[in-house]
Amino acid sequence: MELCFAVKGQTAIVTGASSGLGVTFAETLAERGVNLVIAARRHEKLVKVAEDLANKYDVKVIPVKTDVTREEQVINMVKTATEKFGSLEILVNNAGVASLSPSVDMSLEEWKKVIDVNLTGVFLCARTAAREMIKKKYGKIVNIASIYGAVGDIFPAAPYYASKGAVINLTRALAIEWAPYKINVNAIAPGFFPSEMTAPIFQDEKSLEHILSRTPLARTGEPLDLKAALMYLASPASNYVTGQTIFADGGWTAL
Repeated sequence: MELCFAVKGQTAIVTGASSGLGVTFAETLAERGVNLVIAARRHEKLVKVAEDLANKYDVKVIPVKTDVTREEQVINMVKTATEKFGSLEILVNNAGVASLSPSVDMSLEEWKKVIDVNLTGVFLCARTAAREMIKKKYGKIVNIASIYGAVGDIFPAAPYYASKGAVINLTRALAIEWAPYKINVNAIAPGFFPSEMTAPIFQDEKSLEHILSRTPLARTGEPLDLKAALMYLASPASNYVTGQTIFADGGWTAL
């Protein structure tokens, strides 16, 4: 069984890895002996995460300042991984943003910012990584979606809902397209986990009460709740699984 999850010595890219769930995903892979390129726009935080992971898990971790909406920066991110480590087996498409604003008041600029990062960024990273994975006919792409890719809610965040729904269907489309090259494309759709993005909601008593009332397991997520899902989708254990989304949400979308 252990061989099914063997990824030691492989190379992964994790985007949005300067904080929050991105750090959790990077740490999950580092624990298993994966060499990493971690990417985000905040370089100083990224460098600190890289140093911490490298020291703790004795793996190589390279921080690359990257805006996933900038094609040339995404190309450089992937090029760094292949030049430094010689291959690229895993991509975790985690970079994302949200905007809480009533739709009638939302500017076009605000809408485009969320769509550009959450959808176009996912496509650019997946496309560029797949070009390398196709050469070896192996790859694991894990897109980070959300429960809000499947359901609506009381929080006014229309572009976030729209982008995450699109990520789930983009995952299906790319999975079919790249299946002949033995590239598995799947997604994880988290419920509510503590992060910079969710901090305002977690700090609001009424919002937190709403979240807990909607979650059958009656709690918010913890980092450990995501680690097993990522390792399954990033390892040979999922070789016959593609185009799927795992909802790590405490039962939210089952209601």
